[in-house]
Amino acid sequence: MSDLSQTKAVILSVKEAALSDDERSFFASSRPLGFILFARNCENPAQLQALTADLRDAVGWRCPILIDQEGGRVQRLKPPVWRQYPAMQSFGTCARENLHEALSDLRFTILQLAEELVEVGVDVNCAPVLDVLSDVTHDAIGDRAFCDDPDLVARLGESVCRNLLSAGVVPVIKHLPGHGRGAVDSHKDLPYVSEEIEELIKSDFNPFRSVSKIFGQAVWGMVAHIVYKHVDAEHPSSVSPVIINEIIRGEIGFDGFLVSDDLDMDALAGYGDVAARAALSVEAGCDAALYCAGDLDVMEQVVKAVPNLTAKAQKRLQNSYLSLKA
Repeated sequence: MSDLSQTKAVILSVKEAALSDDERSFFASSRPLGFILFARNCENPAQLQALTADLRDAVGWRCPILIDQEGGRVQRLKPPVWRQYPAMQSFGTCARENLHEALSDLRFTILQLAEELVEVGVDVNCAPVLDVLSDVTHDAIGDRAFCDDPDLVARLGESVCRNLLSAGVVPVIKHLPGHGRGAVDSHKDLPYVSEEIEELIKSDFNPFRSVSKIFGQAVWGMVAHIVYKHVDAEHPSSVSPVIINEIIRGEIGFDGFLVSDDLDMDALAGYGDVAARAALSVEAGCDAALYCAGDLDVMEQVVKAVPNLTAKAQKRLQNSYLSLKA
């Protein structure tokens, strides 16, 4: 097992389908926790196998390599090289009529999806989306979520997590503590949710609570950039100690490894540059910050701004990712 005490609390990315010499040198010296891949990095299985191997070689251990492979609009491994998977809302629609059929189809889909990830060296998938749909849900979430029934979302989300784990892939439940009432796209603006905490506990938090209770530290979580006016009216969840400690860790009971959503999103425009946002997210209680654009100059500043993994973060990582590798 790698010594993680000098590992930076950040997950980074790369610009192209292969590592540049500058990237390789930077990752070797800066020791980020891991990497997240996008369509720009994924051309074919042989190329992607080489890239994931090179990334791990650069940092000197079998570090986590993440991807957003949800199905539907959000999948980085794309046809015709890889399979096209259905959007998760299709399983929610099916589940209203026949839960057994929906779960059977979902299991088959997730196992196929996971097989493709494992083949190319990707072992952390930023899925499932456990947001509960509402009348105001922005299309940025839309059909990525299962449905508007918290209990069905929980049941289908549990299935995704179980089958990813069985295939050797760590799930990342998102977007804690719930993005379903966000009426704007957090890639472009900061969403505000005005519902009372009692309503959120009954609905939006429910799937996250259920999955957290079942899987404990086996799954990771991703924190949304969204303001809950009756919890912390000043700060979005990803930089809010109140949301992270009292709601995500407390009310919901999530004790797994926690990462921010991408810190380059415009929802955080009021919180300084990406490096400042990264520092704030870790200070607020995220175990690691996430930066996705892969700009080397920005990554250099981010690495300077974030601390090493805390002892608690190392333990959570050991109980999820590292235990899966055992």
